[in-house]
Amino acid sequence: MTKTTDGAGIGRASFFLASGTMVSRLLGFVKAMLLATTIGLVGSRSADAFGVANQLPNTLYVIIAGGVLSAVLVPSIVRSIVHADGGKAYINKLLTITFVVLIAATILAVFLAPILVHLYSVSLDSDSRALAIAFAYWCLPQIFFYGLYSVLGEILNAHKLFGPFTWSPVINNVVSMLGLVVFIVLFGADPNGARLVTEWTPGMVTLLGGTATLGVAAQAVILFFFWRRIGLSYRPDFAWRGVGLRATGKLAGWSFAMLGLTTAGGLIQTNVALIASGHGPSTATLQNAWLIYMLPHSVITLSVATAYFTRLSEHVRENRLDDLKTDVSAAVRQITLLIVIATAVLLVVAFPFASLFTGQFPDTAAMGFVLMGYLISLVPFAVLFVFQRTFYALGDTRTPFLFTLVQTVVYVALALACSQLPKQFIGIGLAVAMSISIVVQMVTAGILLRGRINGLDMARIIRSLTVFTVAAIPAVIAGVLLIFWLGGYTDGWALASPVTAILTMALIGVVMLVLYLGVLALMRSEELRSALAPITRRLRRR
Repeated sequence: MTKTTDGAGIGRASFFLASGTMVSRLLGFVKAMLLATTIGLVGSRSADAFGVANQLPNTLYVIIAGGVLSAVLVPSIVRSIVHADGGKAYINKLLTITFVVLIAATILAVFLAPILVHLYSVSLDSDSRALAIAFAYWCLPQIFFYGLYSVLGEILNAHKLFGPFTWSPVINNVVSMLGLVVFIVLFGADPNGARLVTEWTPGMVTLLGGTATLGVAAQAVILFFFWRRIGLSYRPDFAWRGVGLRATGKLAGWSFAMLGLTTAGGLIQTNVALIASGHGPSTATLQNAWLIYMLPHSVITLSVATAYFTRLSEHVRENRLDDLKTDVSAAVRQITLLIVIATAVLLVVAFPFASLFTGQFPDTAAMGFVLMGYLISLVPFAVLFVFQRTFYALGDTRTPFLFTLVQTVVYVALALACSQLPKQFIGIGLAVAMSISIVVQMVTAGILLRGRINGLDMARIIRSLTVFTVAAIPAVIAGVLLIFWLGGYTDGWALASPVTAILTMALIGVVMLVLYLGVLALMRSEELRSALAPITRRLRRR
């Protein structure tokens, strides 16, 4: 029997993952702020053109990392580890296939760059589309490096070496930020997006797009340096028969179908958003609001779920269904303990947070409302992520395709309806539409998972979520009173500068967190006791 990670081990792994993700995300925000200073954000046609080009490889990465690779790799590698060679032959063959597929896909994407950009920018004017195509030639090679990063990282995760996968994006952000600083020095900043799309030179396009791709390449390649720590070394192996790759391919088939659904949804979203380009929050604004939305998801949800995922796969491999249910419930409750207060804080400080990316109050308000629209679904999104990962641990990629189909249908219908809104409200409508579709997807996934594993401990999960929500109410009231007092909704002190915005967010975040934890302690929350147990044990030993 393979040794599994105990609860304390999962806690330590989750903390290490969260710390790496936090550093990476903070640098990511600095990079996004630098980018907004460089090419503008709300109403900037240059920002929307770059957003279209850079969104193509990013969209594929999110789908691949969250679907195809995660769905197939970790369960398959965990099963292969019990082989006599520790799974080395399987991993070499799998990585060789990955190289072949990624290289072919990247070459094809670059060749089709004008068509791909046109598909994602039907409503964009011809000059802006020409600039987006020029950016795309430099950005689309990221597909190969994002895929490589996902494969190498998932292999390390399956061997319970979690750190490199989480910390390597730091290098990506550093390289990209250096590129943006050089751009500002050479060509000047444009925080209001006043630079015409026809004023971009080939050198400007090369510097901005090229350094973005160079950062992703560094993020992927550095993972090779950690292979020796898990006893692996890569040798190309084109003998692909005999190690179960056919079964892996069948699993991947449904995930690629899910990729198609998500891509269709993204296609509709981008084209509807671009109707508002130059008039209100559009593609670039949506991307930056989503970046903020993903912060708690990445730091909390992804960190905890990644540490649990290998363990869930081991339960499935050893047919321990009761242990699987227990860990699914524990993962949901451990994640939502923090996601609930994270959602509450971000809703309260949405305007100060948005002000870090914008220079004028109308733009701040526009991005702030877009962020609020997304945040409605942050808790359901976290629960959905655990449900989806559980299906992947079960070796089931067909069911995730089905509940993603439901989500896509709902979102596309709502997104098309948003195209009829006044241009200044389209971005906000798209954010709310995404939240509604995620809630529907989460409910559908929960019903299907409950039927698959004969129960989900839903009574306990709902009880815990109720406790967390009640505990957050006093924190929200205090936070709203503070933000009004500091002028966070009226272009007051809280929005006067990046420093005052950060101080406002820090003050409100601390006050709300203390109140939340205090109410949870008064309510004797079981999840709070469990989360604090490692700390209290260490203090007692001292």
